[in-house]
Amino acid sequence: MDMVMKLGTESPVVIFSKSTCCISHSIETLIRCFGANPTIYELDKVLNGNQMEKALIELLGCKSSVPAVFIGEEFVGGSNEIMSLNIRGKLKQLLLKANAIWM
Repeated sequence: MDMVMKLGTESPVVIFSKSTCCISHSIETLIRCFGANPTIYELDKVLNGNQMEKALIELLGCKSSVPAVFIGEEFVGGSNEIMSLNIRGKLKQLLLKANAIWM
């Protein structure tokens, strides 16, 4: 889990995903629509992807490991959390606070 947490802090927005996951793609697109340029780790394409996936499952506490989103060096959660933040109008604020976007 330490490796995942370290990678999650290396950029204002970090998304762990899989190249075949449509929900991951949707979350990436949503965040990009705000003007952010997230660092993406596609677990099915990176070395140690299986280990990272196990750590993310433990971190998320569920069967699905992706998408897993870090914003401003903090683990925010998966697609449900990101969509909830967006619906409540708080995702943009979080991205601004993390210096992932500018006005």
